[in-house]
Amino acid sequence: MNSWQNIYSHFDPVAFYIGSFGVHWYGIMYATALLVAILTAHWIVKKDKIDISSDLLDSYIIWVEIGVIVGARVGFVLFYDSHTAYYLSNPWQIFNPFSNGVYAGISGMSYHGALIGFVIASYLWTRKHKKSMLFMSDIAAIAVPVGYVFGRIGNFFNQELVGRVTDVPWGIYVNDILRHPSQLYEAVLEGVLVFLIIYFFRNRKKFDGQLGLIYVGLYSFARIIAELFRQPDIQLGFLYGTSWLTMGILISSIFVVLSIVAYYYLSKKTKNQKSKKGKL
Repeated sequence: MNSWQNIYSHFDPVAFYIGSFGVHWYGIMYATALLVAILTAHWIVKKDKIDISSDLLDSYIIWVEIGVIVGARVGFVLFYDSHTAYYLSNPWQIFNPFSNGVYAGISGMSYHGALIGFVIASYLWTRKHKKSMLFMSDIAAIAVPVGYVFGRIGNFFNQELVGRVTDVPWGIYVNDILRHPSQLYEAVLEGVLVFLIIYFFRNRKKFDGQLGLIYVGLYSFARIIAELFRQPDIQLGFLYGTSWLTMGILISSIFVVLSIVAYYYLSKKTKNQKSKKGKL
């Protein structure tokens, strides 16, 4: 257990070098997350005999991936960054990977911003290809959680989004302070658990969009639980003078409510449509 608690002291976040350029485990995990999500989407389409071609599915994936990246970055700037006003007045800097002429990468991504970007991209793509956005969201709802597992492992390898101070034996030392490995909690709760629930429920869905809404609700609820073990963002801290409310909990709570309202609306709409057909 001692070697686990001190894993960061003997772990190199750089996997290998290409010349002087270091390839980080973080980047490898995020690339793996994307690849696994794509493969899962194709696998579930083939397994369940879903009526969509591979080429069309790949086109959809490209669109939503762009939406996710843009949404995640813009969402972070709006929800979490302490320099929001600067970025709003200098929007070209949001995706600028250079700092004072030196390549520093782009840091700061928001899941809920990514979700909004996904919805916008899905809407635009489905409108262009005359497909149901709700139908496509059900495919994504199964694929995304699998990839999400690797994304959170990437956060763990990168020593970011650390947990709160703890004394549990499985805690890990971050700068000599024992903390919850909250990134791994999130990988299990928001990734593995959400995937298993949706996967086993998928053949019981009664209307398009049901799996997508279940995903949003389950993820947001799991995120609320995980946030109780995760250190709040240093630039925000706890909100409104509380000792528990974080921006993650606040936004996730809003999405839980929105998913429940949308679920009720679509469920009721589907029942009414079936009732009308039964009377004809």
